[in-house]
Amino acid sequence: QVQLVESGGGLVQPGGSLRLSCAASEIIFSLYPMHWYRQAPGKQRELVATITSGGVTNYADSVKGRFTISRDNSKNTGYLQMDTLKPEDTAVYYCVITTMKRPSGYWGQGTQVTVSS
Repeated sequence: QVQLVESGGGLVQPGGSLRLSCAASEIIFSLYPMHWYRQAPGKQRELVATITSGGVTNYADSVKGRFTISRDNSKNTGYLQMDTLKPEDTAVYYCVITTMKRPSGYWGQGTQVTVSS
């Protein structure tokens, strides 16, 4: 079965950086778009960034210019580089792969990102 495993979360000071990784297995990773979502306590889940199979990217306005989504199809791995982090970026971050047969997507377990001094 498809598995997505996120890593790279943690505690960072405002203005700092983190790089999240998402390792995929049991899926032809290169064929599908990948997304990063986040959910903060008491808030709705938010789509942060998307990268298509062809490498086209899209970002939420709240992270544009600070976050970069990328993928390495040879490693079945996606990334989210997060720079100039703010306290409001604090959330659990999830990677998601969507397919035609499963438009709701395959979800990872999430990784906690906390931005605090």
